[in-house]
This record gives sequence, C-alpha cells and structure tokens, in this order.
Amino acid sequence: MGGCVSTSSRSNCSNRSRGEAVSPTFFDIGCCWSKRAKRTFSDHVIGLQHLPSVPNRIFTNGESRSSCIFTQQGRKGINQDAMIVWEDFMPEDVTFCGVFDGHGPHGHLVARKVRDALPLKLLSSWHSCQSRQNGSGQTCFKGSSEKKSDGGDSEKEVSAEERLTSLWREAFMKSYKAMDKELRSHSNLDCFCSGSTAVSIVKQGSDLFMGYIGDSRAVMGSKDRNDLMVAIQLTVDLKPDLPREAERIKKCNGRVFALQDEPEVCRVWLPFDDAPGLAMARAFGDFCLKEYGVISVPEFSHRILTERDQFIVLASDGVWDVLSNEEVVKIVSSALSRSSAARILVDSAAREWKLKYPTSKMDDCAVVCVFLDGKMDMESDYEEQGFSSATLQSYHSGNAGESDDGRNRSEPCLQRNFTVRSSEESGRLCPVEFEGDVDTASGEDQNWSGLEGVTRVNSLVQLPRFSEERPNQ
Repeated sequence: MGGCVSTSSRSNCSNRSRGEAVSPTFFDIGCCWSKRAKRTFSDHVIGLQHLPSVPNRIFTNGESRSSCIFTQQGRKGINQDAMIVWEDFMPEDVTFCGVFDGHGPHGHLVARKVRDALPLKLLSSWHSCQSRQNGSGQTCFKGSSEKKSDGGDSEKEVSAEERLTSLWREAFMKSYKAMDKELRSHSNLDCFCSGSTAVSIVKQGSDLFMGYIGDSRAVMGSKDRNDLMVAIQLTVDLKPDLPREAERIKKCNGRVFALQDEPEVCRVWLPFDDAPGLAMARAFGDFCLKEYGVISVPEFSHRILTERDQFIVLASDGVWDVLSNEEVVKIVSSALSRSSAARILVDSAAREWKLKYPTSKMDDCAVVCVFLDGKMDMESDYEEQGFSSATLQSYHSGNAGESDDGRNRSEPCLQRNFTVRSSEESGRLCPVEFEGDVDTASGEDQNWSGLEGVTRVNSLVQLPRFSEERPNQ
C-alpha cells in the first residue's frame, strides 16, 4: 500500500502519462555494463538519486507505451500500496513491473523503498550472475523467441532456455535477499513490525520470469481454442495456511492459527506473545518474525508466452479480496480502452467492497495492466471519457502521503494505523498504545470493527510488546 521514493533519494520521477523518453537515458546514469567496467552495488545506490531522469518508468497513476497503472487509497489510513512499470528495463524488449503492498505502521515507506530499490538490485544481480555464467562482462538479452536458430539443434535450444531461466532465478533470489538485508540495516526506516509483499515480473521477449512473496497476485488473460478469454493465475498467494509454509513456520517455533472471530484467516504469531498476527508467510521486513519462519525468499517461475496470451494484471489483495481472477480478466478485456483498464478495475473493486462488505473499510487497491502485444490507445482515454485534469489529480491523490516531488506530506511516526486493530477489535489481545495524532477519521469510523465479513481483514492484528526479560525459548 504506497508510492514514494526510497530514503536514499529525496526526489521522485514525475508521472509520464505515455512514457516519453527523457535525457539522460538509463544507461547514462551508472547502470550500463561493459567488459571494461565492473559495476558494484554502490553504483546502483547512486542510481537511485537519478530515478527521476529514467525514461519509460512510471509509478503513479498513468500509462506508458504498453501498460497502465492505477492505485486508490482505501479507508484504513495512508495508501500503503506501491506499483511500477519500467519499460526499456534492459535492451531488447525487456520490461519490469511490480506491485508492493505494505503493512504495519511504516508499511507505506517499506513498499515505496522496495519499489525503488528492488529493480536496481535485480539488475545488479542479473549482471553479476550473467558475467559469472558466461565468464565475461558481455551481456546477452535474447528471449526464447529469438534463440531458435535455422535448423537449430533442439538440445542446444533447451540448454539455452535452461541457462536463461537459471540466470533469472538466481538474480531474483539474490536481489530479494539483498533487499531484505538493506531493510534490516536501514537506519531511518523501522521494519521490525512493518513490511511489504512483492509480485514482480520481467518480460524478456516471449519469456516471462516471476518472483513473488506475500499475497499480491498476478493473473494473465489468454484466449482458449474457442477464442474465449480465460484467466490463468501466474502466482500463488503465499499465506500461512499453505501446508509447506505452515510447516516451515512451526519448525522455527512460530505459531500458525486463526482467531475465533475470523476462522478463515490463518496468521503467524510469535511463540511468546499473541502478536503480530501476520496474515502472510513471506514478506519483506517484519523482522520480529524472521526468526520464527517468515522469510523473504521469493517463489520463482518461468513461462513462455504465446500469441494467445493477451495481457497480465498485477494487483494487491485489495482487488483480489472482492474480485475473482475471472472477473478481473473480464473487466480488463472489456474496458472501453486499454489506457483506462487499470482505473476501471480499481473502480470495480471499490464498488464490490461497498456491495459485499458495506460495514467494512475498503482496502487500498493497486493495479498494473501490461498488454503483451505492446500496443496502447493512440489518444488520451481520459480526454475521450471526459475526465478533466482536476478529476485525474483527485485520483492521483489516492497516493496519500506522497506529493508530486516525492516527499512525504507528513513524516512517519509510530501512531495508530488501521492495519493494527485496537484492543476492542482484538478481544483477548492486549492493547497497544501509540503516541501522536490518530489518523483522520470520524467517530463512527474509529468504532468500526475490521472483522465484519472481510476475507482478509488486516495484515497485522497488533504490534508485539517486548519486556526487558523475554521468556526462555
């Protein structure tokens, strides 16, 4: 849930509604590779300061050459969802896109930090792995559609495909590990009880590589043999009730169980305290649970795209809580224009929240729609449908807490956050006190119970309170 620049940079890139190229290019700012120059992680830290100058990178409501993205704040406080589409991520038709759903008091900052830093870490890891694999600094960006030679040997093709997949798998694993390590050591960002999901995709030619943690999801719209649109789920919601996830957590002395008033929602708990009640098994941050089975190791998968595959939708769980995969694919495929698909999907999710859970607070929603044929509407969809710049700006304000220049409108503090339930809401659980102003809400809103009918109520139940002497493990 969120969208601001990483703490190592105080500026942010402006919204490029159609991904216009600007100068300097990405390869002018310290991320190009050659045989003569060996890039290190420090080069990419410097690169964070130049993100506003990177062309074809969008992270706020808008569209690019082949994608559209949209987010809308829910009613639980600041928008903690973040999203990104980065076309020309690498040469030869390589695109990166991701959705990140933060949780906890500083979840919005974690999600935004991951949004900005993870792609650069992935680039660094990819280059490192590729250089070691090839024994040189020469890069090869050929996708599977370009690897087939005239009368080529099938064994060599399979070997090349396996090498490419292995390279990206290692790059995803290393970059996710490096991202979590940086969050742990970050001096200005408290991730002890705050974290973020991540679903990230790299499209390289006709190859699709995916790495993901948490319960944000990716779904693809594809046509079957009868030319009918069908939904194909690309990722798995990594929640604590999955047998392998629960087994790992229990082996690490973490506890997995659901509260009586939400029996369908399994959560992760500390061994010595009924907190924090994390509703996912893998996440960035959440270091209070990292010793007890919650990990940041991503699931990785590879898929070869075909001509029948039409588009990919990445979204936070605010969308999936109220819409099925089939409904999402139907909404996107029937949108009046491609550039409006993400916004229409978020609007549909907002309506479903009101219809299905009228007494509950809507969660933040973030959507990325990537059209695989690389095409987008020629004219502005907002102008065609009568959306004024003021209306669009009101939608953009859904990124609460982030101004146009990327600065937070208010500095974060450990205050009441609606992803953490009050003592009245958590029943037998101990209350948690916060200093600072309470998020703006009416009295009726503050008396709201998050347990009324929502499939996945809040990512956290409450923050743990540690005494000076922790019980013996």
